[in-house]
Amino acid sequence: MRIAVHAFEKITAFHLAAPLLVFGEVSRQGLATGWSTTVWSAHGCPVRTEEGIVIDDLAGAGAADSADLLVFPSWPDDFPEPDERLVGLIRAAHERGAVIAGLCLGAFPVAASGVIDNRAAATHWAAASRLSERYPAVDVRADALYLDHGDVLTSAGTASALDACLHVVRTRLGSAAAAAVARHLVIAPHREGDQAQYIDRPVLGHATGPIGETIEWALAHLDQRLSVDAMAARARMSPRNFSRRFHETTGMSPARWVLTRRLDEARRLLETTTWPVSRIAEVCGFASTVTFRQNFVAHYATTPTSYRYRFTDRGDQEARRLA
Repeated sequence: MRIAVHAFEKITAFHLAAPLLVFGEVSRQGLATGWSTTVWSAHGCPVRTEEGIVIDDLAGAGAADSADLLVFPSWPDDFPEPDERLVGLIRAAHERGAVIAGLCLGAFPVAASGVIDNRAAATHWAAASRLSERYPAVDVRADALYLDHGDVLTSAGTASALDACLHVVRTRLGSAAAAAVARHLVIAPHREGDQAQYIDRPVLGHATGPIGETIEWALAHLDQRLSVDAMAARARMSPRNFSRRFHETTGMSPARWVLTRRLDEARRLLETTTWPVSRIAEVCGFASTVTFRQNFVAHYATTPTSYRYRFTDRGDQEARRLA
């Protein structure tokens, strides 16, 4: 996959680095062949980041013409309207089938192109009202980490860009590849796109205390009945207090967190084992194979069998190319 990342004068180093870090790790770990990442500016000129670092040897706008994924990792803080040349470039890329990604304030040039009109988009919560006012045809979701329509992806700010880029890796290469990248970068392997951008208390990299201990225990016992009462008892808290503290720590209710982790594990097993779907459903704690299939289809718009075929087929093709 050919990825073209847009850079501009005064872009912050973090915003530019986020997609380069995640997509570059795919190549560094040999998780796929044919992945390349190019950084480009409007005229191929060097840019100086907000931190004063000069980045040169950039490609020009022509790099976007052959990209499979066109990434806008941010946009200037004064929110300039993108010029017609850039808008036309985005539209042309979208029309020929490239995926367009607007991370953080990068949602602004994407929205200006019209490719996300009448659909939902995410951006940094502090800029959501401005995005909505400027582009009323866009359904701005101020509470989402990232939103993916298949052809257009938008995300909230800062660390959400990492979540969105990992989502791209997961979608293209599977959850095992995304987990490998996340593990090496020491970031969370999966956060749902519609999880809240911010919660009442800071999210800890690794939850500690009774909540952290209960999370670790639950991950090791996904095949068991993980009710709120059972988890609260494990944490030595009342169910009400546990639910409140759990949401403050993770941004999710206990029930939703458990379902998400079960589906994560199911995808991993579908990719890495030949176990029958019924066994995977049991190991991951679903009440029945039917319940497992229903939840899987609701979350991923495909069946477990189709998901397995897709990534097994991809893996076989990659192996043949490397042989």
